[in-house]
Amino acid sequence: MATVELRFSALPEHVRTARLVAAAVARRSGVDEAVLDEVRLAVGEACSRAVGLHQLSGVTAPVKVSLIEEEKQFSIEVGDEAPHAVPGARGSGGAEPEAETEEDEMGLAVISGLVDDVEVSTGEHGGLIRMTWPTTPVTTPLA
Repeated sequence: MATVELRFSALPEHVRTARLVAAAVARRSGVDEAVLDEVRLAVGEACSRAVGLHQLSGVTAPVKVSLIEEEKQFSIEVGDEAPHAVPGARGSGGAEPEAETEEDEMGLAVISGLVDDVEVSTGEHGGLIRMTWPTTPVTTPLA
């Protein structure tokens, strides 16, 4: 299992770099060429969401992206350190919960539309979006 990890400051201009790296690693891992645009868009959406949450919450920690190549699948994990509302808990100040929820729902809806296998986990210390695509073995032509 090979893993590439990225960490970048929560600035919108770094999202493009994350998208390009994710697409390159996905291609090398054996993700179907027809799906690479979906990988780029999903990673861009997940990273933009994490950047927005960091900026909204005033978090200075970097956004974390892990690109994980496994035997028959390729996964991308985008993590943020922004506090998320815990279901059933009442907020006490901080970011506007309604604004955060609407933005979260929109971003997650876009990601869910692009990726069949998505897992989202959130808590008071951050969140993680894990997206997974099937791979086919990459064959290198003999010279």
